[in-house]
Amino acid sequence: MLEARLTKKLWNFNLDVQLQVDNQILILLGPSGAGKTTILHLLAGLSKPNEGLIKINGRVLYSSGEKLNITPQSRNIGYLFQDYALFPHMTVMQNVIYGLTSKRCKQDGSALEPMELLNSFGVGHLIDRYPRQLSGGEKQRVALARALVVQPQLLLLDEPFSALDKNTKVSLRHEIKKLHKRWQIPFILVTHDEEDAQFLGDITVSLEKGQSRENLLNAISVN
Repeated sequence: MLEARLTKKLWNFNLDVQLQVDNQILILLGPSGAGKTTILHLLAGLSKPNEGLIKINGRVLYSSGEKLNITPQSRNIGYLFQDYALFPHMTVMQNVIYGLTSKRCKQDGSALEPMELLNSFGVGHLIDRYPRQLSGGEKQRVALARALVVQPQLLLLDEPFSALDKNTKVSLRHEIKKLHKRWQIPFILVTHDEEDAQFLGDITVSLEKGQSRENLLNAISVN
């Protein structure tokens, strides 16, 4: 389970959200600039909240009260970036095993076998290719394999379908759903597409200027 309370002062608004996710898919829905990707960065440790708490399965990753801030490498969170962020000078296999260089994986042996994971995504035959030689759907599958090879406790997906054509997008929506059923960990997926939200989301949080629209409506009704 993920529990998070996050506040972050940005140049154009103050982000203020609370999230609680069991082994579900939570959708962050909203227009560009609503703060969706910022929330992913805060959870992953790529950016620091002004105040708040981040806890996964009882383990505190960030606490402003306790002055605790675990490094991104030690959080055990998988992150699928919007552009997939594959290293262009590395092959498919090299990209996937890159995550296994972390100290945690070396110590406890918790990682999966890369080849097994690539085969499960249907891209095992591409291990010697470079990102420039892959289609959009193949890049996404490789990036997912890299994010999951360390067996994360949380998977973050930032606009995972934005660079795909419609047919590939529909197909990969189904793959994400199957993937979640298999892994049984919290997924947080950022999108501005309501079809994505309706198909994939167990929980949907609609954001506007860094706050859920429900909170904004409550604030307006009180005033």
